Amino acid sequence: MEQKFGKNSIDIEALREFCEREGKEVTYRKGDQLEREGDPARWFGFVTEGCFKYVTYGISDDREHITWFSFEGEFVGDYPNCLDGRPSQTTIKAMMPTRIIRVSGEQLMDFFRQDAEKMELRSVIAEHLLSQARACYIDLHRATARERYELLLQRCPGIVEHLALQDLASFLCITPQMLSKIRKNISFGAQK
Repeated sequence: MEQKFGKNSIDIEALREFCEREGKEVTYRKGDQLEREGDPARWFGFVTEGCFKYVTYGISDDREHITWFSFEGEFVGDYPNCLDGRPSQTTIKAMMPTRIIRVSGEQLMDFFRQDAEKMELRSVIAEHLLSQARACYIDLHRATARERYELLLQRCPGIVEHLALQDLASFLCITPQMLSKIRKNISFGAQK
């Protein structure tokens, strides 16, 4: 399946096949929630069309902060919380009409328990997610706002055509005005 937005760096074929075999196709309208922060996490899915954003809210100002995206050809869910129904750490919302092949966390856990190879896949997924989260955290400290934007464009070349400026800015931890300035500087060839 062609990935419209992102590039996945782990072999996910067995997990995708499991979702296709055991899951149910579900369609989400823009703004529909897969999970809600604080509620028990229940779902895991393979995105076949569209994308989701992972949102958390400010402690004192209740502002929406975007922490991650899941695009076509990637998985979506609050992993590993969905495996045992722990509270979801984020709200996961469709950013446009989106389709996924969805399984429950319980089904996914049963899949992992089948044999040692599948249990190893569980570890690979966890390590991959930890690596992505750590890279994102490190980039917040070592990269300028423009460099973080450029890194996002490398991971997700088509993202700017499909997502709102304020969503991209939130993910990059900058204001929409700063992102507009960065984009203008890139367009007109200004130095970093």
